[in-house]
Amino acid sequence: MSTAKRHITILGAGESGVGAAILAKKMGWNVFVSDFGKVKPSFAAELDDLGVKWEQGQHSMDEVLKAELVIKSPGIPDTVPVIKSIKEKGIKVVSEIEFAGYYSKAKTICITGSNGKTTTAMLTYHILKNGGANVGLAGNIGESFAKQVANSEFDWYVLELSSFQLDDMHEFKADIAMLLNITPDHLDRYEYKMEKYTASKFRIIQNQTAADWFIYNADDPIIVNEINKQIPAAKQAPFSLKKEIAVGGYANSKQLTININDQITMGIHELALKGKHNTQNSLASGIASRILEIRKESVRESLADFVNIEHRLEFVAKVHGIEFINDSKATNINSTWFALESMLNPTVWIVGGVDKGNDYSELEELVTDKVKAIICLGKNNAKIIEAFTGKIETIVEAGSAMEAVAWGYRLAKKDETVLLSPACASFDLFESYEERGNEFKKAVKSL
Repeated sequence: MSTAKRHITILGAGESGVGAAILAKKMGWNVFVSDFGKVKPSFAAELDDLGVKWEQGQHSMDEVLKAELVIKSPGIPDTVPVIKSIKEKGIKVVSEIEFAGYYSKAKTICITGSNGKTTTAMLTYHILKNGGANVGLAGNIGESFAKQVANSEFDWYVLELSSFQLDDMHEFKADIAMLLNITPDHLDRYEYKMEKYTASKFRIIQNQTAADWFIYNADDPIIVNEINKQIPAAKQAPFSLKKEIAVGGYANSKQLTININDQITMGIHELALKGKHNTQNSLASGIASRILEIRKESVRESLADFVNIEHRLEFVAKVHGIEFINDSKATNINSTWFALESMLNPTVWIVGGVDKGNDYSELEELVTDKVKAIICLGKNNAKIIEAFTGKIETIVEAGSAMEAVAWGYRLAKKDETVLLSPACASFDLFESYEERGNEFKKAVKSL
């Protein structure tokens, strides 16, 4: 399409906004970038180099509303005044992913779910890259999709997509869609209605045809119920830990089996990623790679040698037989549930921070089963203490990562684990979950 002198407004100057600006400029759009917050110096420098008009700390509405198309950052809700004004004027609003899709001929594997998206996206990318595919990794992870489309087009992209990104995708289609699980998260953006959040996740299969694939968790009742209502157009390849699947994948306590383009099996103990939720992630990634006909031997090798991302169930060190694990990226109850579920030894659990309306009763059974002591790492720990008093004998409070690690070292014995899995945001004591994880690792290494 001819874009000469056509105006585009990009709201938000983070990774996705700057990437969209690079692609829009390359495609001849007249670009304006507006960020209500403060733009990071590195992104500001990129925008200056690009020579586009941009602002921070405000939205100049007369400039914003000149646009024929608006690209908005996933973090901006539809309810804010700037978006309301844009929509009242009838200007189309899309996500950076949708916009990049206009200019990309590549095929896509799109991954969503409440938990496990990042790990599964990275694992899928790892398998495909090792298997010789010309593949990029984007979405919620790494360099933005738009920037990669502008600079280095691939044959395939693995895209990690949040519900917020999916909400602003309309014409986009996944060649392989993957839905890992649906549990309550971010409900504040969906009027606290689970069906709205579910509908948002199911946008992953919009526009799919009979030539495409839909990989999903057959053990998730919300997903199965929605599939029965929607009847997807794509070929289905479910995965399960409870039953055998003829086209798709399944696992029991001993073996993982993938039935796509012939059968592939491997021992559960050979998988690099431990815990039931990671077996599901391995199944989903394995199915996708076999749809692409990556060699069986190569798939097995990649599932066995994958190294997970920093701050996600990351092994830090073993000190006098005590294992320290950093799961600082677990900022909600569900992520922490998965972490606790994968613990094999008695565990000293470090929890706390800024609570997003957590219901700790969901963890009660796992905590009484796996946890021997709790260390609260937050400014206000009353809710955690109240939830577990009488169930866990030892509950202490720490005001820093150093103090929390010292307590962990004191409370844990040889062949036990100290797990940082906060179930909360980090902003009371730390800048980010990364800083929290790094402080934890620093403290462990100083023991």
